[in-house]
Amino acid sequence: QVQLVESGGGLVQAGDSLRLSCAASGRTFSIHNMGWFRQAPGKERQFVAAITWSGGSTYYADSVKGRFTISRDNAKNTVYLQMNSLKPEDTAVYYCAAAPGFVRDSNYASKGEYRYWGQGTQLTVSS
Repeated sequence: QVQLVESGGGLVQAGDSLRLSCAASGRTFSIHNMGWFRQAPGKERQFVAAITWSGGSTYYADSVKGRFTISRDNAKNTVYLQMNSLKPEDTAVYYCAAAPGFVRDSNYASKGEYRYWGQGTQLTVSS
């Protein structure tokens, strides 16, 4: 069982940077692949970024590639999402999620691979 709590959201201006954190409980955090998803009002939850359990590989949605960076600190049971050059279209509730076990490279963007989800943190980017 893994419990996830996101933090770091807020109201920022376009072009600003912000870092989200996701703190995980449970001693098995280090063997979980982790992902960030986001959901804007009236839209489906969509993939943002993912990182393997070791931190050796990362994956990004095209819309955030080059602006966002996912990282993790297994000693602190925490995964981060550094967001730079924020745009109004990045406005959404951001969720972190944990996927135990093996995940194919092509499946990291799939919500169905993730077993545990946090409650989300709101990011609003004003123009």
